[in-house]
Amino acid sequence: MNVLPASAPVAPPEAAHICAVLPALVGQKWHPLEGGRVNRVWRVGALVVKQHRPAAASPLFPNDATIEYAMLEALRGTGLAPTPVAGGADWLAYRFAVGQTWQSGAAGVGALLARLHATPAPQLSLRRTASGSVALLAELRQWPRLRNLPPLPEVAVTEPAPARLLHGDPVAGNILVRGGNALLIDWQCPALGDPVDDVALFLSPGMQHLYRGYPLSTAEVAAFREGYADAGVLARYDRLAPLLHWRIAAHCALQAGQDHPGYALAFDLECQAFLGKRHDLPSR
Repeated sequence: MNVLPASAPVAPPEAAHICAVLPALVGQKWHPLEGGRVNRVWRVGALVVKQHRPAAASPLFPNDATIEYAMLEALRGTGLAPTPVAGGADWLAYRFAVGQTWQSGAAGVGALLARLHATPAPQLSLRRTASGSVALLAELRQWPRLRNLPPLPEVAVTEPAPARLLHGDPVAGNILVRGGNALLIDWQCPALGDPVDDVALFLSPGMQHLYRGYPLSTAEVAAFREGYADAGVLARYDRLAPLLHWRIAAHCALQAGQDHPGYALAFDLECQAFLGKRHDLPSR
């Protein structure tokens, strides 16, 4: 999300309440940052200003500005997240982090997520994700039954796992890399739960297509697993992968049904990789 277009307008009208809190932003150029699919984001001098659109939340990805700012505060100094400056009910501002959106080096992302999942959870009221096959199946049965969505796959019974801190949306577009260091941005849907949720989202062919342009190779998946290195989490991910990726496919189907670009192919990629066959969404 650190790509500057050529244009650099002044503060948009909808950001007036943000400028009232941070008057230093008035008169500066507001450069829209590309890459996000949900919220509006600008670079303004040394800051990134992000304005949330709560209505854009989905069952898989909540969109909460307040919890995002609280998470940035809780992770201050860890190197896992940007440094927060100020925030409000529908916005936040943080220090611009120099770096490029992740494109390669899957082992480093594995190590980054392993470090996050080993970080003690902050004393915040975070949502809890379904853990174990029984709870996960119960959740997925509540999702809308969309046309052309494959039936829920069968998996072996997997017990719940101890809850750990999750990013909730660790796709390629939310990982910034500079040299050998990486950090996670877009903390609007953190959670306490099983790390397999984060693992599935990064490995997802559909999410990689949406944010990088193409899925991970077999070698990249292997490198990620080597970098992550927690054999217990990876074994649990392998058992639950059909359900975890069914959920991602269902999310892509929901977005494709609202004509969001790229999601129909993302849906098909997810189904091909984890559900055993092609599933083209009907054209509209």
